[in-house]
Formats: sequence, C-alpha cells, structure tokens
Amino acid sequence: MTFPAFLAPDQPIRAEITHRSERPGPAIVAFWRFGPYHLARLAAARRLLPARGLAFGTDDGYGWDHEASEFVDTLLPGQSIERPDPETSARRFGDVLARDRPRAVAIPGWGDPVSLAVLREAKARRIPLVLMSESTAWDEPRVAWKEAVKRRIVRLFDAALVGGRPQADYVAQLGMPRERIFPGYDVVDNTHFARPAAPPAEIGPWNGRPFFLASARFIAKKNQPRLLRAFARYRALVGADARNLVLLGDGPLRAELEALRAQLELGPHLLMPGFRQYPELPGWYQAASCFVHASTSEQWGLVVNEAMAAGLPVLVSNRCGCAVDLVQDGVNGFTFDPLDVEELARLMHRVAHGAVDRAAMGAASRRIIADWGPERFAAGLEAAVDCALAQPRRPLSALDRALLWALIRR
Repeated sequence: MTFPAFLAPDQPIRAEITHRSERPGPAIVAFWRFGPYHLARLAAARRLLPARGLAFGTDDGYGWDHEASEFVDTLLPGQSIERPDPETSARRFGDVLARDRPRAVAIPGWGDPVSLAVLREAKARRIPLVLMSESTAWDEPRVAWKEAVKRRIVRLFDAALVGGRPQADYVAQLGMPRERIFPGYDVVDNTHFARPAAPPAEIGPWNGRPFFLASARFIAKKNQPRLLRAFARYRALVGADARNLVLLGDGPLRAELEALRAQLELGPHLLMPGFRQYPELPGWYQAASCFVHASTSEQWGLVVNEAMAAGLPVLVSNRCGCAVDLVQDGVNGFTFDPLDVEELARLMHRVAHGAVDRAAMGAASRRIIADWGPERFAAGLEAAVDCALAQPRRPLSALDRALLWALIRR
C-alpha cells in the first residue's frame, strides 16, 4: 500500500534489514483481548508475514463474545483483564518467547503494568519492539512529569504503528523518529459492514421512518446525555418531520439515560435496544440514515470506521482521534464541538433536512474508508517490524530497569 507522505519513511526499509534470520519465529501481536477487530487485523497480517496473536486475558468489559483462534495465545485464559497480575503475565510471556523465538513483538500502548511487563521481558531478550498506539496529545489532560516518563518508555521501542496523523504527531512528540512511525493501527473489517444485511426487527414499529444511529458504551466520556439533549433540540426545530434516534450499547449510565429520555419526552422517538454483537451490527448501520459519535474524549473511535464502511454520512466529535483522517467536512459529514448542544442539533437538522446530498456523502464515506481496512494494518505492521529489525539492539539500562520495576508495581 502507499503510505501518506507525512508518515512515509525517507529510505526503503527492506534494504536495511540485517537481523531477519536471527529469530526465525513469527512476529507476536499483543492485544488486551482478541475480539472481531483484532482477529481481522491478525488474519490480514498473516498474509504478509508470519504472525501470532497474544491476548492478555479474555474479558475487557466490552461484552463481545469470545472468539478462539489457533493463531492466538492467551496469557491469562479465563480471567478478566481489568486487574491482571503483571508478574504472572510476564512469566507466561517469557515461556511464549522461549517457545516461539519471535522476530519482533508489537505491544499495545505504554501505560499499563501488563504492557510494561511484556515490554521488559522482550527488551531483556533484545527482541525488536513495535509500539502500537492510538493516543493523541489532547485525548487526556497532560502532566509534564508523566510526559517525561512516557518519553523514557517510548525510547525503548524500535518502531511504532499508529492510527493516523494526530497519533503520529504525539508519538513523535514523545521522541520516536518520524521515519520509524507507520500508519494502520485503527481499522475494521470493512467488508463485514458493507455486506448487505436485513434491517433489525426492532425498528419495525417506526414504519420505515429514517433514524440517526449512535453506538457506544454508556459511560461519561461517550457524552450520550448531550447527544440526547441535542436530539431533543433538533426535534424542536423540525417538528413532526423529525427523524428518530437509535442508541446502541449499554453500561453504567443506562438508568440516567432512560430518565433523561423520559424528561425530554423522547419515548416514541428514541430506541435503546442494548448492546449488539458483531454479526448484528451491519443491519443497524445499513438501516440508518446518518451516524453520530459525540464523545468528549476518544483516542480513535472505530464505530466511525464501521458506519463509513456501511455507507453512512457521519457527524463526529472533533475530540475523536479519527476525525482528522476520516471526516471531510461537507464531503462525507461534519465535525462538531461535543460540548455544544446547539451546534450538534443544527448539524442533525442540516444533514437530515438541509441542502446536502446524503447519498453522495455515504458514497464518499465508503471511498475514504476503503484505504482503512485490515490490509492497512498488515502493511503498517510489516513496515514497522522491518524497521524495528533494522535498529541496533540495546540492552535495558539500570535506570530503565528501575523505572519499569516501579511502574509495573504501582
């Protein structure tokens, strides 16, 4: 694939490789758990290079059905990954390293004790390391001393696989050379969401009336209360011709959202059918007329990828990490300030009833997202692994060992 110019390495990577034969084993790609997204990425990666998956646990709070794979090992099988023991994980990871002799290890993030324990074990064996990151400089408040610690940790990686431009900017800010940063981390299986699917039975009582769709866990940063207030304001602007809203998902704020639905008198117009498993999602997306994602903080927002693959116009918070790369204002949708209820209400009105070509917007979504499928992850991972292999192997310093020891036990 062709990488964007801002992420492309200055020189061909393959010509620099001198270490490939030292470790003939597969690249290990670690995630907290392997859900549908991760399995699609791993399958694509295996078409380009030997690779195996490594799950830290089997439950991450998202509710996806567990999907086993012969190409995925699990450090803590049957256990929740909410509070796993990093030292137990490290010992089991050491067994995996001894068995597979991997050519490289790709690790999700830098801040969790288990990720750091895995990093330490790989670094101690001088195995090339790829950082996988979707963090941006602005998705959380930043503190100077914490950023200094992150810079120290990022220096231990040999290359990085990131979501898009904001993510590349942040990893570079933390000290990773630009020529070692590659795109492709945040993708979904586009064909799954584009494949024709039957509309869900739950929307039958609406008799074909168009609806907005949102899909997210019911937690504070997903900003559903403001979305409901914006929807109520939109309905007040439009009157009887207003569209409905479907809110997929579940979580600790359900009772609060149900109370707000009653307070705003949205009962007949707002459907909250709960969490839906991966095979059910295409039907919901394809039955909708526009997708809305209102998070106040979001490293990426894979639901936007899903909606675009299904051919929907999108309204996306400008605090979502995907907005810079995926949303072109006026082309496939619009971005908005997630704290501004009136702005979102106006955009809902504009997309539903204004002078916009929704079919053209949906087609643009499909065109834009076509370059953000699992193949992009595979190409980015292959390039990052090759780049990592070309870097000199440096042992952990005494300061790095002490820092990792403290962070793993915090």
